Amino acid sequence: MKPQELIKDIHYYFNEEGYIVFTKQYLLEQGTCCGMRCLHCPYNYENVPLQLRNELLRAGIKKENP
Repeated sequence: MKPQELIKDIHYYFNEEGYIVFTKQYLLEQGTCCGMRCLHCPYNYENVPLQLRNELLRAGIKKENP
């Protein structure tokens, strides 16, 4: 299988600090939560440890794609 070609502003963008941020679209194409606390996780952080997942959801970290 050929690796997916990442497209800027569709699969990722750079935040103000210069870090790459994966979009909801990219994460959906991956198929499952990776457990890395992605900002746009469409899977409600299901593979993040429970205590941290609850903190993330309570804090409202989840935002819509830019």
